[in-house]
Amino acid sequence: MQEIVQQALVILRGMWKFRWPGLVVAWTAAVVGVVVVMKIPDQYEATTRIYVDTDSILKPLMAGMTVTPNVEQQIGMLSRTLLSRPNLEKLVRMADLDLRNANRNDQEALIERLSKGIEIRTAGGLNLYIMSYRDTEPERAKRVIQAISSIFFESGLGNSRKDTDAAKTFLNEQIKTYEAKLQEDEARMKEFQLRNLAMQSADGKDAASRLSEVNAQLQSAQLQLREAEFARDAAKQQLAMERGQGANIATQSLLQESTVNVATPELDARISELRKRLDALLQGYTDRHPDVISTRRLLADLEAQRTREVAELRKAAMAQAAAGPGVGAAGSLAAQELTRVVANTEVQVAALRARVAEFGARAAAAREAMKTAPQLEVEAAQLNRDYAITKKNYEDLVARRQSAVMSGELDVASGVAEFRVIDPPRVAPKPVSPNRMLLLPGVLLGSLGAGLFFAFAAAQLRPTISSGEDLRTVSGLPLLGVVTMLRTEDDLRRERASLFRFVAASGGLVSLFLAGLIALSLSARLGG
Repeated sequence: MQEIVQQALVILRGMWKFRWPGLVVAWTAAVVGVVVVMKIPDQYEATTRIYVDTDSILKPLMAGMTVTPNVEQQIGMLSRTLLSRPNLEKLVRMADLDLRNANRNDQEALIERLSKGIEIRTAGGLNLYIMSYRDTEPERAKRVIQAISSIFFESGLGNSRKDTDAAKTFLNEQIKTYEAKLQEDEARMKEFQLRNLAMQSADGKDAASRLSEVNAQLQSAQLQLREAEFARDAAKQQLAMERGQGANIATQSLLQESTVNVATPELDARISELRKRLDALLQGYTDRHPDVISTRRLLADLEAQRTREVAELRKAAMAQAAAGPGVGAAGSLAAQELTRVVANTEVQVAALRARVAEFGARAAAAREAMKTAPQLEVEAAQLNRDYAITKKNYEDLVARRQSAVMSGELDVASGVAEFRVIDPPRVAPKPVSPNRMLLLPGVLLGSLGAGLFFAFAAAQLRPTISSGEDLRTVSGLPLLGVVTMLRTEDDLRRERASLFRFVAASGGLVSLFLAGLIALSLSARLGG
């Protein structure tokens, strides 16, 4: 510790030797610093406060019917992007700041200075904004704040309308695109239906269901045919037995009966019913429809059967007449009734055979259609799926366009946000910078530090030996003796005078700074 103190004393004695050059450096630095501080131009600050009101009574009323944007987020983004280059160029023109720009470099420097100098911050809430700008000319600072406030208002009012117009334009283009796709899908579905008209059914069943239904109908018709054939064979057996017993009917009466018209009421009723059914089918289908073709075929069979039955009845009457009077009146009536039953069963068998043949043809056609049905069903399902998706997207886009239109009308009616100027642009009468009351003490401390640093540097560059210990330490040789310098009264008086001058010069430097600070403080108070 003693060595450190001894070394510090050596350094101080060396610096004391160069005290006057250090004091000159301190005075020079102080004068230069004061001149620089006093030459710094005054900066005047222009400020304004703006409140953005985002509340509207119409928006909660129209919730769910319109698209409500996040206005607070939009305003926050607007405040962060307000100082973009296009806005700054617009601000330069609005505030007439480009009148002093001689070339492009001056313009760029001005824009750069504005981007760094304009400050936008929130205060007292999310929607309260303070804008400020500092400039050497108060009026120019005020013009800048007025221009940036106008740009802020215009951006806030115009962005929503631009977004709404852009959304409607985009939706209109998408709607046109999907409308064209919808028309194409409808055309493809129509072409597919016309190309596969024979494969379609009115009830919308698939090929497997139609084949199963036709097979069931075919089996039912075959069962009915077998039942009719059994009934016909039984009637024929009974008729043969009745004829074997004989009947005694007068030949003349039988010949007279043969000339009488033979009636077939059941067959006539079936023919009439089939004709009515044919008329009903022709009202809804063409002549080439399967049901129309089968009905006509069955009607022709019934009419042919009726002709054969009439002929057989007349032949039976002729046979009875030729047999002579061995058959009674009762046997003739039984044989006639059985003959009619046989004829009816023959008609029924013929009709059922036609039905079985028709259902068999339909079953064969359905089995043949099953080979291509899966591919057609897949193609139809794909067409229907594409059409459903396109139609849904088209309807959603139309609904969204209507919502966008209503949102735009809502913005026009209520406004996205209302901008209120709390404090109009104004400039403080006093400059806000530089703070000379803070800079001048800094200049004083800096000048004193410069003087001390100069004395220390000089002492290190030109070291001196001020004691025997220093000499022994530097030379490394034993010290034999020390010659003491005798100071006269004049020497002491000169040292005291030199010390007094140094203290006065140093004190004068500090006093001048204190006086300057007091003068600045009084000037600021009197000016206020």
